[in-house]
Amino acid sequence: MIGETEESLKKQGVDYVAGRAWYEENPRGQIIGDKGGFLKLLYRRADMKLVGVHVIGELATEVVHIGLMAMLTGSTAEIFVEACFNVPTLGQLYKTATLQAIRHAAETK
Repeated sequence: MIGETEESLKKQGVDYVAGRAWYEENPRGQIIGDKGGFLKLLYRRADMKLVGVHVIGELATEVVHIGLMAMLTGSTAEIFVEACFNVPTLGQLYKTATLQAIRHAAETK
């Protein structure tokens, strides 16, 4: 994991939105047979800046660094919406989780 947790954001009073993507719904996750892995992204709602990344599952160390680079550059959700990820890769989880976060943010305005 990198950055904030939901608990730390709540303690700080930061309004946030979470997006999740599951390995079992991702082609690469299906290939490696991980039915329990997931990626959770936390965005500050006001500007959709990425503030937390959590990965549990096979090859998590190869997935988490994508979020690290985004956080180090102060990126927002837009970077994952606009990015083209190779398929099948677990990197595609970032786009899936981000789109879910955006939908959730729009539904809970």
